[in-house]
Amino acid sequence: MTNPASRPAREAPVVDTTAGAVRGLWGDNPEAPSAAFLGIPFAQPPTGELRFAAPVPVEPWTAIRDATSFGATPQRGPVAEVTLIPEPSVPGDSTLNVNVFTPRPGDTAARLPVLVYIHGGGYVSGSPASPWYDGESFARDGVVTVVVSYRLGFDGFGLIDGAPSNRGVRDWLAALEWVQREITAFGGDPDAVTIAGQSAGGGAVLTLLGMPAAQHLFQRVWALSPALGDVSLARAENVAAQLAELAGVPATRDGFASLDPDVLIGLQQEVSERGGARLSSIRGLLADGLPWGPMIDGDLLLTTTPESIASGVGADKALVIGSTDDEFTMITDDARTKLRFVPAAVALGALGMDRHTRRGYLADNAEQHRLGTAALLGRYVSDTVFRRGVARIAAARAAAPTWAYRFSWASTRIGWACHCIDVPFWFDVLDRDRVDALTGESPPPSLAHALHGAASSFVRAGDPGWASWSEEPGRTRVFDITGPETIADGYASVRALL
Repeated sequence: MTNPASRPAREAPVVDTTAGAVRGLWGDNPEAPSAAFLGIPFAQPPTGELRFAAPVPVEPWTAIRDATSFGATPQRGPVAEVTLIPEPSVPGDSTLNVNVFTPRPGDTAARLPVLVYIHGGGYVSGSPASPWYDGESFARDGVVTVVVSYRLGFDGFGLIDGAPSNRGVRDWLAALEWVQREITAFGGDPDAVTIAGQSAGGGAVLTLLGMPAAQHLFQRVWALSPALGDVSLARAENVAAQLAELAGVPATRDGFASLDPDVLIGLQQEVSERGGARLSSIRGLLADGLPWGPMIDGDLLLTTTPESIASGVGADKALVIGSTDDEFTMITDDARTKLRFVPAAVALGALGMDRHTRRGYLADNAEQHRLGTAALLGRYVSDTVFRRGVARIAAARAAAPTWAYRFSWASTRIGWACHCIDVPFWFDVLDRDRVDALTGESPPPSLAHALHGAASSFVRAGDPGWASWSEEPGRTRVFDITGPETIADGYASVRALL
């Protein structure tokens, strides 16, 4: 939403929810009017005795509740300083809330398709208050958008003796249950819900796709650059013990509850950064995965997401999945001078790749190899964390309706099709704050039209507009301003890693 002073003078929209009425605000586009309702709580504040509890239904209110500004965020300031997407931290306790963008507020007969978006941030940061997560363009296309918050880091995903596991996952489920109850009042159809997310949010929607307990809550999934958690119980126990040791408290609910949330965030960051030098840290990430995120707890998550999906869970739901070409190459690019004379095979070996895999990987990535060792290492990290997962999930789905894509347009500022660069195109918000800091000046509107158009088509009709992987294994849509629109084997470069 844009400057309140420039909005048309009209009565503010009011919608009745089962907990009470909420007052929103109108957007600026007179040709496609839409309303936003911001910071609507879907659960009680997770503070005090509820801090490490499963989400508890919100208490009803009587007066009309103002929903014209973003609600409090689980993210706190220091964690957000280096994010590629502007994701502001908002103080306050009522951090479990949703933002709704709709062209038909209060029209219970509209039954428009619904998009529910889960933000990324490595499961430790991110905010639904980003100007990039504005659903105005989707509302223009006849879609109701809901952007959700959830508990982050240790509060959301840490293993705590005496507390329910996967509290952040339970927040996703509670938000989706809210959508089932309330979205009709905002003009949406609870039987036509697409869940989508990027990075950790992409991992979140895949987690939900593979979760038997979530199947009644949505019909379609779009995963942008998904980063799965799938944290093992042993790893969760280990990082919880490290955190308790650093804090000097017992690894129990009472012990962790005695810590100020900001202190816990700092200690959590210290645990995440253990590993010393950058190469060691990267190798640890590749070997062990993320320290925080959805955990295989034997309750909500019985097995890893790829295994669950391969077993047929979620096979009745349509999936679009893809990544950018060089998610993390800009990070290794900083070391290109130091790596200039290091053979790529040696560098890959230092990251733990065996000789046989190296041979195949170098053969499949000859073009990237020609750009230097730093470029090849960046591609390898991108492939390991994000891109091979696209091919693995698509293959695991077999005949289930699945479409794959790559975002290949390179930032004119950074020089790569890097992590997060696709998000403002997907939302069609190229005019928003800090987009040009990531994309460079004058990002191509035609690319936003293509990617956002595919997303809207998928949410509305279940088809993004190109041949599916399930019908033609390997078939991939390439989002760029040059070259073919689709290619036969778009993820051939990760073959050696599968």
